[in-house]
Amino acid sequence: MTEEMLLGALLALAAWLYYDGMRVREQALRAGRDYCRNVGLQMLDETVSRQRIGLARDGSGQVRIRRNYGFEFTSDGERRYHGEITMLGMSVQGVQVELHRMLH
Repeated sequence: MTEEMLLGALLALAAWLYYDGMRVREQALRAGRDYCRNVGLQMLDETVSRQRIGLARDGSGQVRIRRNYGFEFTSDGERRYHGEITMLGMSVQGVQVELHRMLH
């Protein structure tokens, strides 16, 4: 393989990883918004940030990219709390939030 072909393949891979990452980030943002809305929390800053990235197997044994995204939310309008969304490929694996004060 020539150097130009190798460079082209690497650039194509980098572009695909960037595009795929943006799609997964948008899916994670939707999952965070939906979770917060469903349990009566307010998502702050309307954003998620990637915390970790790695590889993991899905239910059928396929290797997928696992990404963890962090976000902040409030339950009372005063304090900020942290949450995390785990994505495996394009699938939401889970949303976890730290313990927070609940209003009655």
